[in-house]
Amino acid sequence: MASVELIEPRQVEVQGSKWQLIVASTLGGFFEWYDFYVYAALATLLAPLFFPPGNDTVAFMGTLATFGAGFLVRPLGALVFGRLGDLVGRKVTFLITMSVMGLATIGVGFLPTFATAGIWATGTLVALRLIQGFAHGGETGGAVTYLAENSPPDQRGFQTSFLQTTAAGGLLVSIIVTLSLRSFLTDVQFQEWGWRIPFIVSIFLLATSIYIRTKLEETPIFKQMKEAGKLSKRPVGESLGAENRGRILLLFVLCAGLGGIFGACLFQTMFFMTKTLALPVQTVQVVVCIAMVLATPFYLVFGWLSDRIGRKPVMLAAYVLSALTTFPIFWGITHYGNPRLEAFLESNPIVITAPNCNFRVFAGPSSDCDRIAGQLSDLGVAFTTVAASPGTQAQVTIAGRSLAAIDKDSIRSALVAAGWPQRADVSQANLPALTFLVFLLDLYLAIVFAPIAAFMAELFPARHRYTSMSLPFHLGAGWIGGFLPFGVAALNIYFGNLYSGLWYPVVCAAVAAVIGFIAMPETYKASL
Repeated sequence: MASVELIEPRQVEVQGSKWQLIVASTLGGFFEWYDFYVYAALATLLAPLFFPPGNDTVAFMGTLATFGAGFLVRPLGALVFGRLGDLVGRKVTFLITMSVMGLATIGVGFLPTFATAGIWATGTLVALRLIQGFAHGGETGGAVTYLAENSPPDQRGFQTSFLQTTAAGGLLVSIIVTLSLRSFLTDVQFQEWGWRIPFIVSIFLLATSIYIRTKLEETPIFKQMKEAGKLSKRPVGESLGAENRGRILLLFVLCAGLGGIFGACLFQTMFFMTKTLALPVQTVQVVVCIAMVLATPFYLVFGWLSDRIGRKPVMLAAYVLSALTTFPIFWGITHYGNPRLEAFLESNPIVITAPNCNFRVFAGPSSDCDRIAGQLSDLGVAFTTVAASPGTQAQVTIAGRSLAAIDKDSIRSALVAAGWPQRADVSQANLPALTFLVFLLDLYLAIVFAPIAAFMAELFPARHRYTSMSLPFHLGAGWIGGFLPFGVAALNIYFGNLYSGLWYPVVCAAVAAVIGFIAMPETYKASL
């Protein structure tokens, strides 16, 4: 492929101030994170609204799978919009992605529920999540490319790290909106119609974002390529060509590690504290919000540091720390969040004795063992299974006592009688310690997320940069991170343990650390 001589952005006249470019580029990320947190915070409420009644576990798993469905189509969006961005320009492409992404988010607020529309409600929710994910597949690559190509070389890591701070902004606004609604509305009002408002108010975010982005100019690098007639005619083909495949594969592995980290800290902590530890949603939101706000300045710190010592040592540090400490951090979250539950599980073994324990998430339970395992997991308790002879009736033993009737109400009653806390006692929780542990997970995300935008831009040539970085990012971070809540929940149910699913993010981070140490190049002095 012929090389193209391009001058750096600081040597050309860039339209707009640095801060205007940063704000415009980060708006899409802010919108996306807001949508993430609203959906994640309302997942337990949305489950019975959009999925068939009768099986709470299947409904909740379906909600998580729908959450992950948006990530499933992101690589396709990355190819479509990445190609468009490399052919016609960065600005117009991520203006389109912002509009489509915003309309899909707003649309959730107007959906009929399963009670009024049946399976059509479920299907429409899934369709909107797919559309939203498809558009976001082009948004990330567009924002990174646009801001990187407008940044001075010695500030590229610092300036692109602003893209990642939008996680805190989206979280903060989503929590303010949901907490305000819960304080003004009754629980019944919020469950009936109040949940729609956080999605509908996105219309104001969308209008503001589109207005600001229409004021932008195209990047100087793209302008030069267009004037010189050096634009790629086949950006997808060049991205997937033999010369580029090694870099694509490397970035996929590194982004998979990133996906494991952000899925654990941004999604799993909320699901774990609300569903497993049974802490009040408002308490969890405050803890997560404080931890995220405390971690936000570190995105800029580590973005700046990567401009000084390089992208590689900063990113590898996050992978190693995450792989080594994720399990201890979640053990600590249980200890400080619900000590009564920790004590109960240690002193009251729960055993399922039955044949055919092969839990099926979507097809429904195929045996009594599967049904009981799902019910216990839905209640947030650990258990072990013992294989019995075919035809043997399933039994549940709780604290040495076998149940005669095995349904969810009977299991709950037996658990309560044995001392199981149905709800966490906030007065016994150590909220400062809980906040610190969540902050550590957020800090790992800041360490790896801050420099990765600049690293991706520096890894690929300008001709097909938009396409090349978008595809592996969404295959790695999108698929791995997006399906993490579902994968963690499925592993926990299968193994009957509250923590088994954490092997998902730990293995992702460990593999990224090893492959990164061996194959990751240093790019922070590379020319765009």
